[in-house]
Amino acid sequence: MIKANVISGYSNWKKIIKKPNDYLEKRLKILSKKPLFLKKNHEFSVLLTNDKKMKYLNLKFRKKNKPTDVLSFPIKIKEKKKLYVGDIAISYEIIKKRSKKTNFFLEFDKMWIHGYLHLIGYDHKKLNDFKKMFKKEKLILKYFHKLN
Repeated sequence: MIKANVISGYSNWKKIIKKPNDYLEKRLKILSKKPLFLKKNHEFSVLLTNDKKMKYLNLKFRKKNKPTDVLSFPIKIKEKKKLYVGDIAISYEIIKKRSKKTNFFLEFDKMWIHGYLHLIGYDHKKLNDFKKMFKKEKLILKYFHKLN
């Protein structure tokens, strides 16, 4: 099964997602039962943070002096039967703002899924790669949300 380690770096997250570790664990359990492309025995971490921290990380690692919605830091560390694939950071304020038009859980799911896909090698620098990644995101999101 895929495992996510959640690090709460900003208290406002818990106002909406009371137990973020449990929330992601349930999502990943659902996905592990589906015949998708997702690899078994992956592990990754998710930092739930705010715009200030995201701006710092974005400047430090991407040389962009502004907050962003999600950042992925791929790394491959093999431990026994698990493969640690990296870290994801997600901004509360951006998710909260976007959720006014949809809902918070949909927007959060979009971000961690997007980040996870980057960790396992997907990218969107070219249009064709963007289409493949977007298709995978929608496929996964359909398991949790009613989408067109």
